[in-house]
Amino acid sequence: MKNTLMKIIQISLFFLSLVKLSAAPPNFIFVLGDDINRDNLTCYGGGVKCNTPNLDKLAKDGVLFTQAYTSVALCAPFRQELLSGRTPWRTKTFLNHSKSTNETKSLPHYLKPLGYRVALVGKSHIGPKRAYPFEMLGDTNDNEDFLAKTKKFIDSCSAKGTPFCLIIASHDAHGPYTNGDPTQYNPEALNIPPYWIDTPELRASLPPYLAEVTNFDSLVGDVRNYIDRAKLAKNTVLFACTEQGSGFPFAKWTCFDNGLHSGLIAYAPGKIPRGHVSNPLLWMCDIAPTIVDMAGGKIKPKYFDGKSQLANFTGKQVEIHKYVFGEFSNKGIIDNHNRIYPIRSIRDGRYSLIYSPRTDGRTSNVTLSSALELFNRDPANPEPMKGKKVNPPASWVLKSGPKDPLVRKLFKRPEYALYDLKNDPYELTNMISSPQHQAKLKELKTALMTFLKANNDADPVATEKAIQKGPNN
Repeated sequence: MKNTLMKIIQISLFFLSLVKLSAAPPNFIFVLGDDINRDNLTCYGGGVKCNTPNLDKLAKDGVLFTQAYTSVALCAPFRQELLSGRTPWRTKTFLNHSKSTNETKSLPHYLKPLGYRVALVGKSHIGPKRAYPFEMLGDTNDNEDFLAKTKKFIDSCSAKGTPFCLIIASHDAHGPYTNGDPTQYNPEALNIPPYWIDTPELRASLPPYLAEVTNFDSLVGDVRNYIDRAKLAKNTVLFACTEQGSGFPFAKWTCFDNGLHSGLIAYAPGKIPRGHVSNPLLWMCDIAPTIVDMAGGKIKPKYFDGKSQLANFTGKQVEIHKYVFGEFSNKGIIDNHNRIYPIRSIRDGRYSLIYSPRTDGRTSNVTLSSALELFNRDPANPEPMKGKKVNPPASWVLKSGPKDPLVRKLFKRPEYALYDLKNDPYELTNMISSPQHQAKLKELKTALMTFLKANNDADPVATEKAIQKGPNN
């Protein structure tokens, strides 16, 4: 009888330990890329094929989000939206290298009261400190150093039984493309997608970029292998994200799909079903409230602009948003500090509507400056680029001339462009005049203008003109 009672007690204690383990707050690791087109990942496909075996495996073992969007295709605004759960209309991070308002709250504010350590290693591009009080582990651009810093931080948390949230922010694949081995990519064998003009200059510039995408993939693999070996996987949610689109045309610095459409994967055995593909719209400002929800925190009204996507992480297909919105402000981008060219956009999962109110101007972010020079060249000076390096956009002008539709798309855009992403994923055909699309056009226009008005951005040109480089920018 005594032995039977002891066995019952032992079994009871065992099950109690399982309950306690399952109730333990999860850890979070978010591995973030830098300027990577989502369609370069094999698990997404559609663009230039790239070697991404670790990301592809992560997608097979976790959840792949097909409709994840950011609000701004620029580094600082993207990161501040991701970490705060608030859109740039609220944080005021419209410009390149801008900082959030002082009253902005972010993940440390929400997770530290729940007992978490919240840290960031690698590229920061966030501020001010009071809005983003992360434990900073230092910057690095080396995968081995990333892993060493990651291990040191996690080991110190594990030693004290402290849950953690760690942002691992890589510099891959932001120019000037010095990581990885570009010789693994033969320029002549690359498949050039139809949203680009095929030139030798474009092909030559792609291998160094693709090498960094593969280097980022290796970092994701290293982190995953570590948490698997350390037996952390069952209570750790691992995210991998491409950030916004690349520095090549029609991606970063735009509101086109390659700019705002992010690659996002999450992995957590036992929490996230293996091989799940989530199709509902996800806005990048949803990540912070989702993490807080997973951590067991309460999401207070108006804390976030995003919403928890927990249901879509765990195998369901729940529509959280009917639309997601995007913006771009050209002012403040390196050599174009005063050029005003705002863009706004709305997407509903199938259609994208891009609004460019400055039809009297020409966009010219830093990657387009030499191409613009060629586009506007004086007949009396037929060789304005003589002696200068010709980058891919400039090579397009030289090859196809200023009347080519893709060349014109670099600079001269219509006030409204409506694209059917199901039938035209590369946004090549503007359906603005299509009779069968007029109802959709009206719907999206109305929803976009309603959103902009509600966020004090009814006149984007006036918004951009009013932005000054103040203490928070």
